[in-house]
Amino acid sequence: MSTETMTRAEAAPAVLPVGRYGYDQVDRTFLRERIEQFRDQVNRRIAGDLTEEEFKPLRLMNGLYLQLHAYMLRVAVPYGTLGSKQVRALARIAREFDKGYGHFTTRQNIQFNWIKLEDTVAALEVLAEADMHAIQTSGNCIRNITSDEFAGAAKDELLDPRVHAEILRQWSTLHPEFTFLPRKFKFAISGSPHDRVVARFHDIGLIARPGPHGRPVFEVFVGGGLGRTPLVGVSLRDDLPEEDLLAYMEAILRVYNAHGRRDNIYKARIKILVQALGTDEFRRQVEEEFAAMDRARYRIEPALVEAIKARFGAPDFAPEGNAAAVLAEDRRRDVRFDAWVRTNTHEHKAPGYISLVVSLKPAGGIPGDATAEQLDLLADLADEFSFGELRVTHLQNVVLGHVRQDQLHTVWQRLSQAGLGTANVNFITDIVACPGLDYCALANARSIPIAQKLSSRFADLELQREIGDLRINISGCINACGHHHAAHLGILGVDKRGQEAFQITLGGSGEEDASIGQILGPAMAEDETVDAVARLIDLYLVRRENGERFLDTYRRVGTAAFKDVVYAPA
Repeated sequence: MSTETMTRAEAAPAVLPVGRYGYDQVDRTFLRERIEQFRDQVNRRIAGDLTEEEFKPLRLMNGLYLQLHAYMLRVAVPYGTLGSKQVRALARIAREFDKGYGHFTTRQNIQFNWIKLEDTVAALEVLAEADMHAIQTSGNCIRNITSDEFAGAAKDELLDPRVHAEILRQWSTLHPEFTFLPRKFKFAISGSPHDRVVARFHDIGLIARPGPHGRPVFEVFVGGGLGRTPLVGVSLRDDLPEEDLLAYMEAILRVYNAHGRRDNIYKARIKILVQALGTDEFRRQVEEEFAAMDRARYRIEPALVEAIKARFGAPDFAPEGNAAAVLAEDRRRDVRFDAWVRTNTHEHKAPGYISLVVSLKPAGGIPGDATAEQLDLLADLADEFSFGELRVTHLQNVVLGHVRQDQLHTVWQRLSQAGLGTANVNFITDIVACPGLDYCALANARSIPIAQKLSSRFADLELQREIGDLRINISGCINACGHHHAAHLGILGVDKRGQEAFQITLGGSGEEDASIGQILGPAMAEDETVDAVARLIDLYLVRRENGERFLDTYRRVGTAAFKDVVYAPA
């Protein structure tokens, strides 16, 4: 990999995309060849030469699922970073091949839920023209590498993780040894001391920081995950040197590939293997494999890191000037703008700049959905105000990473005109939800209607401010695509004697204080659940001390009081 990558990097295009790896002709030729392969497979399926059973593994390799009503195309957004041209390509797919919108997911992917089989190749061609694809967004392989939505911009960041995310992406894409793992495999990587990638709930979570001589080191979490058996990952190494990153990752995957269970889909994830062996024994086996490997073959030399880094475009920040003073004056004059700035922005490392979060959670809206028109607007705003770059968050929002502070008011006004100016990030209505039974063939219940009812119930901004930091996540089934286990207040859709019902969990966290939400009691009907959430909030507001978050009050008070207000007779 290293020689080829360095040679290709030396031939990097003159104009590089800001914040992400610039494709060259080798990448584009590969995508075209892959599409031609799939075109033949689709034509054979339409002609009846392939059965659905024969076609299934071929379509999954290209991100195509068969859901309840139609095919669903899942598109990868590596480390969550998109260029404006790519966003316009997504808008075009939404407009021409779907019903006018796309759905951003908790895996920094985007899904299109109404794709016709005969249109799939054309959709992949639109993606390829924008240097995108849907490879490895499904199947038992290493999935999209996710990262911090504020990577390269956050003031608190220790190290920009995107270069290493790209190295991992290149290593893992179509890796011949890991194409048929026991189950899907998920990576996340961050370079911030604040875990914004849910690292401890991934098969492998990496937290990077500067090490000796300025080279990065990584803390390696392994065996975390949600779903049927939620588990917090264990720390396998705290000081993995950058040069050994690929070798150590490969050693972990080899142990998993060799011993992971293939006889039982519910026990096939690496988290089950780590628990079965125990952390010490799993670590011993990984270290043994690591020691036996030809480490030189995998070594990441500084020259390789620099070669990959050279394929990333960097923002050309303007001098700070009076940008901060202009923003302060704009906030003073416009209270609605001030409220939005307080919730929807994040401190930037460059003086005079700020990162903003575009909430895709308007009151009564569908979490994570964006229309083709909204996508086009986001692309325009990225070009005009953020170096042509956007990010997708695992919380189903979008980030403009580098906006001058004196331009923020203009950006907010244009977002608001398009229904994208909701000031609710990290509030109770910033709800995460999977598509649930409205689309998903695996779901037991609809996630979207209850999310809409909750966001409408708590739409009052003053009430949201009063409640403060509170994360609600909703999943339509035990597979937990909505990450309900990691929410302060989680909601799980279940089938209760043929009826949709919802189970509440409390006390989860996906951050550095990672914990798994505990089931509060029996499942309830949809409207009963909305009322129960309201009673839980009322109790929290009465019992909290010294500005505690909901999570802090729950941890201090305990489950019993919260259970009583939901289930005790009136």
